[in-house]
Amino acid sequence: MKRSGSKIAIWVIVGIIVILVVVGISQYNSLVGINENVENQRANIDTMLQRRVDLIPNLVNTVKGYAEHEKEVIEDVSNARAKLAGAASMEEKADADNQLSGALSRLLMVVENYPDLKANQQFIALSDELAGTENRIAVARKDYNDAVKNYNQKIRRFPSNIFANLLGFEKAEYFQAAEGAQQVPEVNFEGQ
Repeated sequence: MKRSGSKIAIWVIVGIIVILVVVGISQYNSLVGINENVENQRANIDTMLQRRVDLIPNLVNTVKGYAEHEKEVIEDVSNARAKLAGAASMEEKADADNQLSGALSRLLMVVENYPDLKANQQFIALSDELAGTENRIAVARKDYNDAVKNYNQKIRRFPSNIFANLLGFEKAEYFQAAEGAQQVPEVNFEGQ
């Protein structure tokens, strides 16, 4: 009888170990999937920010032809663009994005003084592309922050928090706009 009791104890221990391994694998795979979603959304933001960075030189060159004495504003846009292109962390990208948005807003305000520029077909096309890109960036930011929220909640909830800590999953950064930067720069020049 004693031998039978020890066999049962061994099977119970083996069963508990198997359950823990299965739960651990399941938690790990879930964490990896959610983490990959965060990385995918981060890549989407990077793609949209790069699209905007690529549009800026054409926009600046178009404005330069009409507004040569507005060098300071044009330089601000160029410097902010370079800063965004060189940003590495999500915090740096958010800061550089805010600076670029502000510089673009100032540039677009300068355009108001040049009716011929506002009527230029190339400028109108670039403005439309920029407006579309700004909207895509806003959507990408929201999607990224939603993915970060889900991921951060997952790594903090029991029992996945145990596995997250053991396996080195760390909290992800939100893409946060600076105060007052919640508004997308207005780039609608029709009817002006």
